[in-house]
Amino acid sequence: MKGPAIFLAQFLDDKPPFNTLAGVAQWAGELGYKGIQMPTLNAHVFNLARAAESKTYCDEVKGICAEYGVEISELSTHLQGQLIAVHPAYDEQFDNFAPDALKGNPKARQAWAVEQLMLAAKASENLGLNAHATFSGALLWQSAYPWPQRPNGLVEAGFKELAGRWLPILNAYDDAGVDLCYEIHPGEDLHDGVTFERFLEATGNHDRCHILYDPSHLLLQHLDYARFIDIYHERIKMFHVKDAEYIPNGRSGVYGGYQSWVDRPGRFRSLGDGQIDFGAIFSRFAQYGYEGWAVLEWECCLKHPEDGAAEGAPFIKKHMIRTTDRAFDNFSGGYADEQSNRRILGLEESAPLTMIKRADK
Repeated sequence: MKGPAIFLAQFLDDKPPFNTLAGVAQWAGELGYKGIQMPTLNAHVFNLARAAESKTYCDEVKGICAEYGVEISELSTHLQGQLIAVHPAYDEQFDNFAPDALKGNPKARQAWAVEQLMLAAKASENLGLNAHATFSGALLWQSAYPWPQRPNGLVEAGFKELAGRWLPILNAYDDAGVDLCYEIHPGEDLHDGVTFERFLEATGNHDRCHILYDPSHLLLQHLDYARFIDIYHERIKMFHVKDAEYIPNGRSGVYGGYQSWVDRPGRFRSLGDGQIDFGAIFSRFAQYGYEGWAVLEWECCLKHPEDGAAEGAPFIKKHMIRTTDRAFDNFSGGYADEQSNRRILGLEESAPLTMIKRADK
């Protein structure tokens, strides 16, 4: 495992140090981070189009980061990925993720999103990255709670269409040698293990279709987030380290009563302030040989973001496990070979049983 790293989406701003690459790299490095996960819609900090066309620009970016002791862990197209598939019910709200010239034009907006994902594949390749973060978008989310009941075949049709939109993009990432990692997240059609399996199957089990694992979104769904790693570890290529809590009450539940985050029973917290068992998570990643980054995503309804960021690096570092290269009880073992193992088992060492003559013959 590599890290700690920090996702910059909640920090980039038009004020120092968050308005330049050098400023944010220095800030992250001084907090103890080794990596920065880079959103791709802030051209004043990172220019996606330039990165896709120019290795020289990418080398400059890497040089600036290295000066402050960090590197880019991955690029992110969460907002652009969302626009690959938008149900008309959400058109106006998701227009906010697109350039002004494309608002009110869903087809043009989707085409722009596809282009952005393609640029990110090439930019990731030019930067020498092997994984990319995004959202799947959603055509079915408005029917997650089936009332009125879903017509037969609706879910299958939805995942077939979603996979059809993503397959050319997945193929481009395959050409670039980059894994495309979908954050499993409510609001997306890929929001739990079953929906990821449906999508994966619809893509023909595409080699580049992978998971960005964030336990906070699984806790709030009452899903066993540790067991999730046991099941899907071969497809988990990215990890957002984010805490959450669910405190039941008598007035609202997992849907939150349309309340603000601070008043909801389920809410996101800074690392260590919620209910996530990170010891179990990091242990499982160590067990399965996870080689990606551990990336803080700050989304706390109470704590200031800069305080959460400052606390995040040591928290992640404390939980990262350097795996052992030997068994703890090796000191008590002895030399072993086939003959000694047969003696321990009480087996004959001489002739095979089929060669021993019976005494009455």
